[in-house]
Amino acid sequence: MQGVGPPLVTPFDNSGAVDYDRLTDLVDRLADDVDFFVPCGTTSESPLLTPTERANVIEAVANATSAPVLAGTGAPGLEQSSEWTDAAADAGADAALVVTPYYYDHNQVTLAEYYRELATTVDIPVYLYSVPSFTGTQLDPETVGELAEHPNIAGLKDSTGDYEAAVRTLDRVDDSFELFVGSASILAQALAAGASGGVLALANLAPPPLSGIVDDADDPERTLAQNRPLVELNRAVTTEYGIPGLKYAMRERGLPAGYARSPHGELGTEGKRRIDGLLERIE
Repeated sequence: MQGVGPPLVTPFDNSGAVDYDRLTDLVDRLADDVDFFVPCGTTSESPLLTPTERANVIEAVANATSAPVLAGTGAPGLEQSSEWTDAAADAGADAALVVTPYYYDHNQVTLAEYYRELATTVDIPVYLYSVPSFTGTQLDPETVGELAEHPNIAGLKDSTGDYEAAVRTLDRVDDSFELFVGSASILAQALAAGASGGVLALANLAPPPLSGIVDDADDPERTLAQNRPLVELNRAVTTEYGIPGLKYAMRERGLPAGYARSPHGELGTEGKRRIDGLLERIE
């Protein structure tokens, strides 16, 4: 996989149920501007989905697109991650995005053993997923370099936002290993360093400028100029206001985002005002 993939929001209706019609509509709306889809990622509110809902969401996305589907399947333990990865494969996923095990603390040796065992037992390629802001655990570049030697570990989503870590990781893997950044704010820099693209929450809302950065990756000066206006909006719909902010921004642009699931709340007046102003700037 190369390019831009949105970690798809999961639309919920006012009662909190998954709105599969809105989900497939969203896939259709984004299809021309992205390269692959990522259901059941962090932005998808996957920790708030039941195992059955996760499988159904992945199946709905796979049925709605011919593009590759990289499905989030990570859980706190190996057995559950294996089951969810097998279920994702049965639902039509092409590969699995597996977050570092969370809740308990794990050292790098334990993490490497976990990923090797998982990748050996499942039938679809495994992509590592490092998002320490949510899990408290970061995959070190050295660990990624070791895991990249496994024949069924295909890549990494690096959501640290750490450009240095991305470069150090790229220095430890070969060209077949795919590194995707998880922050739209550093997409241009990462591409210039050799990244394969990004799995970007902002791609739910504004995929064309992100895809344009990928298309112009051989012109770093141009892509840095294209990337800069997106930084504040990206921060607003991720770090500052999170999923409620992203879904509000999407609804304001006529996209079928639905609503966030409890315990997420609705965005407040101040947040709406700030996002409205940022949307005006990129438009």
